[in-house]
Amino acid sequence: MLWGDTLRFIITGGQVHDATQASALLEGLTVDAVIAHKAYDSNGLREKIAVMNAEAVIPSKRNRKVSIPHDQDLYKDRNRIERCFNRLKHCRCFAKRYDRRTTHFAATMIWTT
Repeated sequence: MLWGDTLRFIITGGQVHDATQASALLEGLTVDAVIAHKAYDSNGLREKIAVMNAEAVIPSKRNRKVSIPHDQDLYKDRNRIERCFNRLKHCRCFAKRYDRRTTHFAATMIWTT
């Protein structure tokens, strides 16, 4: 797998937190590491990643009693993902979701990548 390839995406409602879909997105993948923002720091997700024999590169939340270390050099690659989303947001209909239909939103996302 090359860095920056889109593997999967799930479209949810605006009120749904992205972390609720992380486990489903990882289902069936074979990867060496999973890089994620600290919002994804949960024991359940870390267990899922461990079962995959992958490294969880997720910083600990501030409210975690015992901080879990992560590879800071590898975590810097998360910047590439952020840049991808920033480019997608240049498409006004993607950033603002003027068209509320999921099928049009997905087509817009595929077209802009």
